[in-house]
Amino acid sequence: MPTTIKDVAERAGVSVSTVSKVLNDWKTISQTTKERVNLAIKELNYTPNSRAVSFARGVTKNIIYLTSLGKGEAYTNPHMFDIMCGTFSNLAKQGFSMTMMDISDESHPKETVSEIIARKSADGIIIHGSVINQDIANLIINNNFPHIVIGHPEFDNRLCWIDTNHMLAGQYAADYLSNHNVMPVSFIAGKKTDFISKEREKGFKTIMLKHRNRVTSEYVIYTSSTWQEGYEAAKKLLTMENPPKAIVCENNTLAVGASRAIQELKLRVPEDLFFLTFDVYPYTTIIDPTPTIIDINVYDMGLQAADMIVRKIENPSLMIQSYTTLPEVIEI
Repeated sequence: MPTTIKDVAERAGVSVSTVSKVLNDWKTISQTTKERVNLAIKELNYTPNSRAVSFARGVTKNIIYLTSLGKGEAYTNPHMFDIMCGTFSNLAKQGFSMTMMDISDESHPKETVSEIIARKSADGIIIHGSVINQDIANLIINNNFPHIVIGHPEFDNRLCWIDTNHMLAGQYAADYLSNHNVMPVSFIAGKKTDFISKEREKGFKTIMLKHRNRVTSEYVIYTSSTWQEGYEAAKKLLTMENPPKAIVCENNTLAVGASRAIQELKLRVPEDLFFLTFDVYPYTTIIDPTPTIIDINVYDMGLQAADMIVRKIENPSLMIQSYTTLPEVIEI
């Protein structure tokens, strides 16, 4: 059987708590006692459990990543996994472990967070924006618990969060088309109530207007982000009396449908039509014709989330509310 801290205590003739204090270099322990305990450790070839030592110091060196991992999540929310990979990699380099916690089937997720805080099972918590709500936010803030939310919460709060700048991504798309002197241009959006879609559309329209190319209402079509609606929207735009010279799809799914319409009309990209979408995931590698992509490195976002939660643990009063990771244009 492996040697335990109790075995060391018995060999040294001290209590288990004294051994723990020696392991954590408490200044109140006499040098004689330290030497006796260290000799017992050497004789028994005892290797302290790193988590036990951390716990004795009042830290766990563990971060909980709270998210939803329901069936099909990898397809409906692929960015989340790249973010998690970046977070895990950077935390490991800084000596932290990361525990994933799924609350997709929980009717009272606030209780899960309350238990994490009460049991001190982690030094901090990273929360994916899809599972944050006002109750959880109030609980975290009232307990001053170190946290980072991935994504801008859609309610007023004093939470610490990071997000990608979706408005800036829309601006990049508009700059790209303006630099190629393309007009008129069109935008196939998601629902009017969708935050990301609204931000991308707003950024796109703002920069187009700056370049004296106002995007009028007939060139903007709102959808529920299905590929079928992407197809219908593109078909409608491209058969107008004055069709656009560019189609910008707010997401990959819409781009799948738009590409079918482009193929049916036998249009060449980019010779006859500029075709843009946002994000590499999940479909751009199979879309034909291939669109120009305005991408955001969400893996890098995970790396930064790790840095920020460690900073928050070191300084709980630190307020972090920032946009991170610049978009990148990936041309066909």
